[in-house]
Amino acid sequence: MELGDKIRSLRLKQKISIEQLSVKTGLSKGLISQIERDITGPSVASLWKISKALNVTMNYFFDEYDDFNQVVRKDERKKILMKNGDRIYELLCPNLKNQLEMLWIEIEPQDSYSEELISHEGEECGVVLKGNLRILSGENIYDLNEGDSIYLDSTIPHRYVNLGKEISVSVWAMTPPSF
Repeated sequence: MELGDKIRSLRLKQKISIEQLSVKTGLSKGLISQIERDITGPSVASLWKISKALNVTMNYFFDEYDDFNQVVRKDERKKILMKNGDRIYELLCPNLKNQLEMLWIEIEPQDSYSEELISHEGEECGVVLKGNLRILSGENIYDLNEGDSIYLDSTIPHRYVNLGKEISVSVWAMTPPSF
């Protein structure tokens, strides 16, 4: 089932109209309609708002596997591809049903950033494996290079941005799982 179908199905199951979801999320009715029809993909911030408005974690839209295998092979990772194509999230742990979430994040270079910051319960720690990464956290800006790591209080609005010239690759641990 496609992401848009899952959002629409859950919205209808909860008897929420597109207009009501629009009010709850602050997203336009047109954008929600386009997302549900898979015409456009939601940004991470938009998907976060939708998941909160529908009372599920973002994982609800992606976690389709119930089998638990302790080993996650590189070519078998669950991937979350954003339609705008600037970032890929890969789940490094078998699922999000435990206390820890591990993500491999690849972000293409960007000239600028406009998406809003997101916040969620918990804490996270990340390390840059390749390239550079700008972390926006509250009023603070942190520029990380290869090998640098950072700890964040996830309740403070934050965002990861790649303003470098090459792809940025980082690994993140988050608890509790929030994706």
